[in-house]
Amino acid sequence: MQSFLIFAFSTALAAGPGSESGSALPWYRGALVVSMAYGGEQGASERASVEEAPVPVPEPSEQALRYYWSGNILWVVGQVWGVLVPAAFLFTGFSARIRDWAQRIGRKWVFVVGVYFILFMAINVVLELPLSFYVGYIRQHAYGLSNQSLSKWWMDFIKGFLVVALQGALFLWVPYLILRKSPRRWWLYTSLLVVPFICFQLLIAPVLIDPLFNEFSPMKNQELETDILSLAEQAGIEGSRVFEVDKSVDTKTVNAYVTGFFGTKRIVLWDTTLAKLEPEEILFIVGHEMGHYVLGHIFSTILVVSVVLGVALYCIYRVSGALIERYQTRFGFTVLSDVASLPLLLLLMHVLSLALIPLVLGYSRYHEREADRFGLELTRSNRAAAIAFVKLQEENLGVPRPGPLVRIWRSSHPSLAERIEFCNTYRPWLKGEPSRYGRYFRDHKDHKDLNDIKVVHPVRERG
Repeated sequence: MQSFLIFAFSTALAAGPGSESGSALPWYRGALVVSMAYGGEQGASERASVEEAPVPVPEPSEQALRYYWSGNILWVVGQVWGVLVPAAFLFTGFSARIRDWAQRIGRKWVFVVGVYFILFMAINVVLELPLSFYVGYIRQHAYGLSNQSLSKWWMDFIKGFLVVALQGALFLWVPYLILRKSPRRWWLYTSLLVVPFICFQLLIAPVLIDPLFNEFSPMKNQELETDILSLAEQAGIEGSRVFEVDKSVDTKTVNAYVTGFFGTKRIVLWDTTLAKLEPEEILFIVGHEMGHYVLGHIFSTILVVSVVLGVALYCIYRVSGALIERYQTRFGFTVLSDVASLPLLLLLMHVLSLALIPLVLGYSRYHEREADRFGLELTRSNRAAAIAFVKLQEENLGVPRPGPLVRIWRSSHPSLAERIEFCNTYRPWLKGEPSRYGRYFRDHKDHKDLNDIKVVHPVRERG
């Protein structure tokens, strides 16, 4: 199902652990302490000078570069795998044999589709197990990025398979029914159905799926939660909810995201993020996530995915008939509405995704840049924002300036170097220029940045 999941914008920032020696603070933490220490009118100019000083983009460590290049190799392996496996199912006639098994088990057509999908996924999971284990467990431990136990990895792996198998068994019959009823316009109707389906997924995922893998809870730091809720009120968000998740049982990396739809919408902070970033840095990250919510990025992304998927499905409609006609003897089916055609759909979708995914990722990068802009305008804490990205790079083994091919085909976010430099330079309020998103803020006529507020959070020492 990799080709379908490509369109879901499942993104995470990449970066790696830094090192500290003795009791000395890293340069960025020392600067933050100085910035927090200034108070009153006497220190205003010094504080402003520190806040406006640019944060340099750090060079990647040798370990980060190895992680980067090995990740690129694994991406290429994944692309080749995404072609070879469904092609093998097709040209050996194995997919048709799975359909025959499903017909003996399910008998009724709807059940046949569900049983076929479960069998197909189970075989795929077994085939992909060595690669999945290496990528998800061995490699993460080898680079010092994982806390996950072997038993936890296996449990998450099995749960992931069961969730996907159940969803496919429940819903795959819908597009195949459309294929049977409308063989000429199925691509259009299916792409339109993607909108309510993704909305449904976003609605249930935070409350039914995500808790299967990690424990979610209200924030334990009540003081920081109060600051976040105040920031949400300033951003014009009523009834906002912020959760922390115990990702430290799985990983040492840091991240945050916005998820959910309607009543389940929420901002989620990894507990590793709360442990490794200072309060001002966390507030910027939360402001960034609030930008996704206020600017309507979730729904607009769903619409873009629906359009791109419609284009891909139309291309499949145009070429699949000729392929089936030519290879029907080897495939073991004569029409696309036969459930045995699923590997053909996945194969063509995978190939087309290589051409279409740059459009999707480019749109995602635009959203991320605008969310950064929103977070900066909301908090006006540029230095803390830049330092947050430096920490993301160091904690997640990131490379700040990836190559152009990586940016085009793999990057859903602007590069870390671009984001740090944007934080260093974007200050329209200092030039007397209007903020692009100031109209969304409750107090945009009398906006105060976080550095004008007395900071009462202690600076945490990192072990």
